[in-house]
Amino acid sequence: MYQAIVFLPLIGALIAGLGGRAIGAKASEYVTTLFLIVAALLSWVAFFSVALGDGEVVRIQVLRWMDSGSMTADWALRIDTLTAVMLVVVNTVSCLVHVYSIGYMHHDPHRPRFFAYLSFFTFAMLMLVTSDNLLQMFFGWEGVGVASYLLIGFWFKKPSANAAAMKAFIVNRVGDFGFLLGMFGLFVLFGSISFDTIFASVADYLPAEGGEAGSAVITLFGMELDKAHALTAVCLLLFMGAMGKSAQFLLHTWLPDAMEGPTPVSALIHAATMVTAGVFLVARMSPVFEHSPDALTFVTWIGAITAFFAATVGLVQNDIKRVIAYSTCSQLGYMFVALGIGAYGGAVFHLFTHAFFKALLFLGAGSVIHAVSDEQDMRRMGGLRKHIPLTYWMMIIGTIALTGVGIPGTMIGTAGFFSKDIIIESAYVAHNSASGVAFGLLVVAALFTSFYSWRLIFMTFHGKPRASSDVMHHVHESPMVMLVPLFILAVGALFAGVLFEGYFFGHHYAEFWKGALFTGPENEILEEFHHVPLWVKLSPFVAMLLGLVTAWFFYIRSPETPKRLAEDHQMLYRFLLNKWYFDELYDFIFVRPAKALGRLLWKQGDVRIIDGFGPNGVAARAQDITGWVVRLQTGYLYHYAFVMLIGIAALVTWMMLGSAF
Repeated sequence: MYQAIVFLPLIGALIAGLGGRAIGAKASEYVTTLFLIVAALLSWVAFFSVALGDGEVVRIQVLRWMDSGSMTADWALRIDTLTAVMLVVVNTVSCLVHVYSIGYMHHDPHRPRFFAYLSFFTFAMLMLVTSDNLLQMFFGWEGVGVASYLLIGFWFKKPSANAAAMKAFIVNRVGDFGFLLGMFGLFVLFGSISFDTIFASVADYLPAEGGEAGSAVITLFGMELDKAHALTAVCLLLFMGAMGKSAQFLLHTWLPDAMEGPTPVSALIHAATMVTAGVFLVARMSPVFEHSPDALTFVTWIGAITAFFAATVGLVQNDIKRVIAYSTCSQLGYMFVALGIGAYGGAVFHLFTHAFFKALLFLGAGSVIHAVSDEQDMRRMGGLRKHIPLTYWMMIIGTIALTGVGIPGTMIGTAGFFSKDIIIESAYVAHNSASGVAFGLLVVAALFTSFYSWRLIFMTFHGKPRASSDVMHHVHESPMVMLVPLFILAVGALFAGVLFEGYFFGHHYAEFWKGALFTGPENEILEEFHHVPLWVKLSPFVAMLLGLVTAWFFYIRSPETPKRLAEDHQMLYRFLLNKWYFDELYDFIFVRPAKALGRLLWKQGDVRIIDGFGPNGVAARAQDITGWVVRLQTGYLYHYAFVMLIGIAALVTWMMLGSAF
């Protein structure tokens, strides 16, 4: 069963990619989608048998992969509760995206290639989440990087799509450099890259509390580090990889530009595959991170800053997909805060619920774009509620799930209400030195999230139509092949929280996770989590209400207010609209110097020096010599006769001089 879950998407990708022209676009769509449906159903079977049942951790060896000296790495499938959760997330969302894409991409002439890329993307992510060692994880890690490059740049004749694909690929290489160094570091420290070996060794790795630090065990960037500092350095390097893949602050710039790809790609990247890989990495390595408080503090800081930063930028974006993209970036910040404070179950729970409502929002946005002739600017929408009512209500469900609508202290609430509140309340009771600041930033981010989410709803569906009469005349509801996936995701967005809270972060925590996550301090957080003050429980609820009311006032009651505020605070508005000027800053610090260096090496090093003194120089001198020789070939008889006379005279002179001596 587990081999089928992993390899069915690969088989579909090979059939559509290599035989798409032979079998046709329709067959490619149906084959890849059918394989994903089967994989998704089997993933739920695995979830109920492993996570919710009595199933033990399963390790299935596929083949012997690498055996070099003391390093061995088999290609094996590790199936535990964490893997089962990720299998459900990846395959369910990917399956629905495949079905949705049959309708969304039906006019595209390159559908076999698109569905091949989608299935390959899914396979690469499955390889990542089923990995039994770091090398196999890195294989899947790079696989999703390649697949994202292919999908973001799918419309390769569009310059902005090509630029976005390259940007995503290059920024992720920065994070991957840290991942590689972290993997090398773990091998140096523990002599293995197998998860079981590392987890078994790390508990006895550090000296007892109060003991001597010990001698240096590793040299990194010229620094000799003892055991404690070496472990912290390795954790930070691993987290550097997670920052790139999950678009955390400083390595986040690729994520909004990834919207240049088709909308189903955005849903797959943001809900189930690429951006969740970093969260999965830290959760999987939680037994290692737990022994480095400094690294966890850093994770908390980055997560909190990312949640706040992305929420501020989302306030003023006008592209419907970019608003949701910055929402993803912000929600990933929540997940990393949970990981940093040790609430690993809360982080994975939010990853689980977020997959449903974020995929719903992206596919809903795609339905809107499909209805308004590929328009993405919300300023050119409005008044669509009556024209596409089913899409409207699906977007409403996604929005109330994202903003966390629910009644505090009860079991009434959407998926985001349970998972987001768990993280905010856990941040309040956590003992991490950054948890207090993180709590405040997360509450503010919840306020901003509510505002920009309802701003999207009001600008898109309410008010007077701002599109041209021709566009409004052709507005139509999406076909059922696009709407059915929305209905299924809406069920998850509404009920995934209340159904699974007790397992992910509640009374059934221990028997649910079965040791797949580090459980030491989380038990303490679980105990304190149920005794937070009432104002803490109410804070995200109040923030959600304030955001909703403010958005209603700005875009329904007084639509002129946002424009007036933007004019009165132009510097702040442009600062947020330009995403804190990170793109411009990176362009100045990295891109321009790199281009200048490349131009110098090209013009001066390659053209002037290497070519000038090398092949081009030799060729030029040869041409000069032959040019002079060619001048002797004039074609005039008297020139040749004169040369012959000169030659005879020279010969006679030489002979006379030779006989004289």
